[in-house]
Amino acid sequence: MAVCVRAVVRVLVLQAAWALGGGQVRYSVPEEAKGGTVVGRLAQDLGLEAGEAEARRLRLVAQGRRASVEVSGASGALVVSSRLDREELCGKSAPCALRLEVLLERPLRVFHVEVEVTDINDNAPLFPAALVNLSLSENSPPGSRFPLEGASDADIGANAQLSYTLSPSEHFALDLQKTEDDTESLFLVLRKGLDRESLAEHRLLLTARDGGRPSLTGTVELVVSVLDANDNAPQFNQSVYKVRLPENTEMGTFVLRVNATDLDEGSNRNISYSLQSLFPQDGRDVFGIHKKSGEIYLRGSLDFEDVGVYRIQVDAKDMGNPPLSGHCKVVVEVLDVNDNAPEVWVTSLSVPVAEDASVGTVVALLSVSDRDSGANGRVRCAVWPPSPFGLVATFAGSYSLVLREALDRERVSEYEVEVRAEDGGAPPLRASRGLRVPVSDVNDNAPAFAQAVYTVLARENNAAGAELARLWARDPDEAGNGRVSYSVAEGGAGAGSGSGSGSGWRPASSYVSVDAESGRLWALQPLDYEELQVLQFEVRAVDAGEPPLCGNATVQLFVVDENDNAPALLPPAGGGPGPWAAGEASSSSSSAGSLWAWAAWGAPAGQVVAKIRAVDADSGYNAWLRYELWEPRGKGPFRVGLYSGEVSTARALEEADGPRQRLLIVVRDHGEPSRSATATLSVSLVEGAEAALAAAGAVSAGAGLRPAAGAEGGAAAAAAASATNVWLVVAICAVSSLFLLAVVLYGASRWAPRAAVLAGPGPATLVCASEVGSWSYSQRQSRSLCVADGAGKSDLMVFSPNCPPPPGPAPKEPPQEPPALLDTVSATRPPLAL
Repeated sequence: MAVCVRAVVRVLVLQAAWALGGGQVRYSVPEEAKGGTVVGRLAQDLGLEAGEAEARRLRLVAQGRRASVEVSGASGALVVSSRLDREELCGKSAPCALRLEVLLERPLRVFHVEVEVTDINDNAPLFPAALVNLSLSENSPPGSRFPLEGASDADIGANAQLSYTLSPSEHFALDLQKTEDDTESLFLVLRKGLDRESLAEHRLLLTARDGGRPSLTGTVELVVSVLDANDNAPQFNQSVYKVRLPENTEMGTFVLRVNATDLDEGSNRNISYSLQSLFPQDGRDVFGIHKKSGEIYLRGSLDFEDVGVYRIQVDAKDMGNPPLSGHCKVVVEVLDVNDNAPEVWVTSLSVPVAEDASVGTVVALLSVSDRDSGANGRVRCAVWPPSPFGLVATFAGSYSLVLREALDRERVSEYEVEVRAEDGGAPPLRASRGLRVPVSDVNDNAPAFAQAVYTVLARENNAAGAELARLWARDPDEAGNGRVSYSVAEGGAGAGSGSGSGSGWRPASSYVSVDAESGRLWALQPLDYEELQVLQFEVRAVDAGEPPLCGNATVQLFVVDENDNAPALLPPAGGGPGPWAAGEASSSSSSAGSLWAWAAWGAPAGQVVAKIRAVDADSGYNAWLRYELWEPRGKGPFRVGLYSGEVSTARALEEADGPRQRLLIVVRDHGEPSRSATATLSVSLVEGAEAALAAAGAVSAGAGLRPAAGAEGGAAAAAAASATNVWLVVAICAVSSLFLLAVVLYGASRWAPRAAVLAGPGPATLVCASEVGSWSYSQRQSRSLCVADGAGKSDLMVFSPNCPPPPGPAPKEPPQEPPALLDTVSATRPPLAL
């Protein structure tokens, strides 16, 4: 009893495995295998035990044509029963497969067995004839080409790849060319002119060798007769003619007309046409040609399954003496006629399908076949509707209906699936099979946003409560499972990150809010670009299912800068006090506290008097500043740099310019609309000594510009001018004393010993001022000297090399010139008068 139970279980398991795997066994056997050769152990591959194959009558089903294989009753092996000739079974088709059906009784089972018959090199190349006669005129020019009929090989693949060689000849050579349809054309090429009087006949041996191992050869003898006289051969208007005919074309149907012309006259231009078949060799029985008109007609029946392409050589021969001929090739492609519709069977169906079934779940097994061949026998299968099911080909003619997408019972509770099969014929034939697939329900759809990342642009200074964007998440479920609510999940920004105030991190919920039902994104407060440039946060969509499912989307909120900040004037570089006014919007401007500077009469053109500095809290073009001189307009003595803000002399200053110049300078940004600020600069024109003292006082105070004293500033300045004479004398004396001291120190260093000069290895640090700020440089054993000799505008420093002195006493050095001088004079300082 236990043995019977195990046998039944084994049979059931085997049936299930074959039902899922398709039940097909593949074997391979070379052609010309001897009778009794074992192709495969069929019973063992089918999972049968010893003796079970004979007990259950394992046998092949007759297919209508001799299969050349049989099942051995005792062993259950598939063996060769008769001669296997691949060329007889399949011709030139590759691969060559025998599709067999195997029956097994108790219970009755059907298995598909495919036996591939592989090719061996058992066919040598074969020429249509053993002897070919060619007639060539002796005046044929070198390079003339004469078509030859190539050999054919019944094998396939490398065994049918032919190469040709010609016996040695100084007059002739071979040329093998491939045409567009991947066929080969063989030509005999004349390399050297012929002389009938020297040699009237050439005998050549043409050898064809295939690509098998070992290779086989075939030969043909070419007898070339050199003719005299008629020197113009007929020429076709095309070298290759192509035509297509359906296989059901009636006999006598006109195929095409070839046309050749001969430039000779009289009987030499009269042409007679004839057919010479290239492939297959019995093509002459299928086609005919009218000798005079060149019309080719069908005189036999076409069979696509027999021959798919005919390649025929047409000869056009004139009536000259001797006659000359021209050649062309006609390629006739036979088209298959589609006369069999596909057939569809359902072999297994597993329903209902759970809504949460994984993608790839097999729902049904189907079998499809078409008795036509070629494109007419190639079947395309599709499922309608195209989702959520699809077809997967398991092997030739078998398909599995599988789940391609997740199911949603709330949307569709039952599918009416139609499997459609269509062959490749013209017109195509179709067949269909309907299936009903019910779906069981689970909650498996989470809300999904249309985009993973949303980019939102918002202009600064927007109104509180303004709608910034609308987010939408789709949930294909129904009722509570499809009802979505929105919320701001996480994210934020460092408040004040744009202005550098560093007031800490603030959550995104303090800037924006999302409507729970509609998904609209609102601004809770006006946005300031200078405070916040980018705000990134996540929005969560949650459905009302049980358990609830959710989806997230990232929102990147970019604040777009507006020109809402006017340029702001900066205090002087030294930080001197003074009133500074913020600018007004658009073209209007506000006046700043008046500034003043000194300039000496006679100062050359281009001397910098002052520099206006301003900044703009905006960014980009909104923060790009330009400086304009509004008053005085015209050709005044001063000008201002468009982007540098430097106020310099436009020409040499004269006494006619008056004791004071009032300049109104506008600082404007490039925003739209633009904003601006104004500064009033009062430039006092004084003598050179007064300008030097004023500049020295300004430098000691740490400011290049000073605000004026107000409305009484003019009178006070006039009163103070007389008091400066005493200080001027004191300043001249002090400067003279400093000059004498410098001369004495220079003389002492000039005649002092060299070692004393280089003593003191400590670093020397030099700090010099320029028109762009201050900079310093430190270098061991450096020498520098700064003098004010004119209004210099560049900085020059000379340093000795940083090399340690050699050991031992210092060598004597010849007197050297004093080091180069360094001119470092502030751009705003007038030259000193000594």
